[in-house]
Order: sequence, then structure tokens, then C-alpha cells
Amino acid sequence: MATTTTPGSHMAAVKPCISSSRRTYTSGTANFGTNSEVGVWRRLKSSSHISATQPFFQSFKSGHTKSVKAVNRAMSGAAENSPLPGLPIDLRGKRAFIAGVADDHGYGWAIAKSLAAAGAEILVGTWVPALNIFESSLRRGKFDESRKLPDGSLMEITKVYPLDAVYDDPEDVPEDVKSNKRYLGSSNWTVKEVVESVKQDFGSIDILVHSLANGPEVTKPLLETSRYGYLAAISASSYSYVSLLKHFAPIINPGGASISLTYIASERIIPGYGGGMSSAKAALESDTRVLAFEAGRKHNVRVNAISAGPLRSRAAKAIGFIDMMIDYSSENAPLQKELSAEEVGNAAAFLSSPLASAITGTVLYVDNGLNAMGVGVDSPVFENLDIPKAAK
Repeated sequence: MATTTTPGSHMAAVKPCISSSRRTYTSGTANFGTNSEVGVWRRLKSSSHISATQPFFQSFKSGHTKSVKAVNRAMSGAAENSPLPGLPIDLRGKRAFIAGVADDHGYGWAIAKSLAAAGAEILVGTWVPALNIFESSLRRGKFDESRKLPDGSLMEITKVYPLDAVYDDPEDVPEDVKSNKRYLGSSNWTVKEVVESVKQDFGSIDILVHSLANGPEVTKPLLETSRYGYLAAISASSYSYVSLLKHFAPIINPGGASISLTYIASERIIPGYGGGMSSAKAALESDTRVLAFEAGRKHNVRVNAISAGPLRSRAAKAIGFIDMMIDYSSENAPLQKELSAEEVGNAAAFLSSPLASAITGTVLYVDNGLNAMGVGVDSPVFENLDIPKAAK
């Protein structure tokens, strides 16, 4: 990844060309940094004269150089075809299915944007009760600002599929759900049916992202969680990934990638994150390792998880103490800053790319390093220690 002084990866960005029945994509490039993706994107937009449809490639130079000057020279008008230092994240020609996108605030949306910026075609699976609002918001342009890609174009979602990953096939759906008004008007939304629809529509995918979780009793301590609540959390938050990968794997192209999202509560105590959700995340991480072996051997598909830090998403706010967790992270993590959804999205783009071709069965922490801490340094116990603070 890039810093303010050292250029990093560039990602291909899509420029959609939409016909009446299909969307096709041409690509440009964007340079991502670890400090502020938006700032880098704006600098590219204002200073770069690189053609939006002409891909460029980066190369390494040995020795000590002043990286910022090198980037400026590469971006000058006279050097349109000059290579930039670094490695490309190029997902042009790839197709991704992101399960669990229902608004423009969560990690699923951010991952979709980063994959699109790298050139991938985007399909999403949206929880059935949220489908109408999500599609309406897309049509009415409510997400246009957050759809902006590095080159200024808007991320295009080729197709939105209704999905409830709690149910594998129609026979699993109870009658009260079938007759629920929130499900009326939608069809083919079980895991098996969605995969069949994707296969019929597109033939195959290259990237599968699991970005969904639910625990109906998440606010209850584990000792007060019912069997129903516990098993519901496991079903929606971890087995749903097993089911999605099981059904999608036969149509994931060899060399493809699959990613899920987990949380540090899988291995550390997070009071308030209850209802069996910590158990569900632990199961998800264990399954990641087993699925990496099985899907790797049988389908040549890589399986990884991202353990993301706290984010003010709509879903996280339901827990009730997300602001407190973000403040705690900012005070105690090695990097004293608020985590952005884009940082998780960029990590997912890397894991989905050929640059991560030897990485599988891994849990990648994207949390400003909070996972490495053994104690909270904001405790009064440490008030007499000279603990360094981030420069303001």
C-alpha cells in the first residue's frame, strides 16, 4: 500500500458504458494511498493526464529516490506513457458477487467500490426486505455521491439479486416467511436459486464476498442468550458463508477468490457483543481455514477473511455502543485514527487480486493494529507512564 511519501499500488477504475440490456466496462487507473484515498483520487483527477482508457503499468527502481517527485514526473503531461513505480491491482475482466449490500455505508459497499475501481464487474445480493429501498435509492440517485470512483465516474452495479442467505433452497423456507409481506413480490432469493440465476445470467464469477451477519439477540450476554438466538446468529453469520461458497464454488473460475468479514470478538472478549455473535465469528474464522483447504484443492479458489475494526455502519449501530468502540480503538490502537470503510475495501481488492495468489486460509486484520494490543492504554493504571500519542 502507498504512503504520502512512497507510491504504492494503482488500481484500475471502471468507466461504465451502459446499453439497454448490458453494461460493458473500459478501465482507467487510480493511485491508492494509506492515508487518504479521496485525497489521492483528487490529486490524480486534477494533475494526471493519463488516458482514462489507456492502462499503465508500474515498475520498481532500486536505490533511494524521492518518491513524491517521481510520481509528479510520471503524472506530467509529457510523460503520459511513462510507467509509475509500484504494482498494479488489476481486476479487469473479473466479475464479483458481493452478498450483503443493502446501503452505501457498510463494508460491503466499500468492497464493491474498490473492486469496481480495480476494474471488476459488480453483482450484489441484497436482503429481500431491504431490496425495494436499495434499488429505489440507486434509481433515484441517492447513492450517486458515494458511487464516485477515482476517475470521477460512478460505480455501476450490473445486477442486484434478492437474497436471504439463511435459506439454502425453497424447501427450507417456512410458510410464515413465504407469506410475509416483506418477501412478497420477490422470487428466487434462496442461496441455491441465486447461484442458479447468476449462472444463467453470466455463466461464472471470479470473486465472492460474504458481507452479512445477524444476531437477533446480539444485545444479550451469552449467559442470557436462548438456543434460538444462538443458532440464528450461527446460521446467518457463519453457515451462510459455507452455503454461499458451497453453491458458488462450481461457477467460480479457477484462481478465483472468496472473502468474508469477521471481528476481533472471535478471539477476544468484547462485552456487549453477545447473542452468540462472538461464537459465530469464531466459527467463521475456523471455517475459513477448512474451506481454504477444501475449496483450494477442489476448485482452485482462495478463501480468506478480513477482521475489520469498528465502523459507524447502519448495521453496527444496532448493537448500541459502536461510537464507544470507535473511540476506544482510536485511543488504544497503534494507529490513532478512525478506520475508514475504504481501507477495508482496498484490502479486499488486494486479496482478490493476483498479487495475493499465494494467500489463502488467512485472517487479515484491518483495524489500525488494535488486535495486537494486550491492554487498553487509556486505563488510569497507565496514567504515570509516558505513552506516546499520535501527532495531531
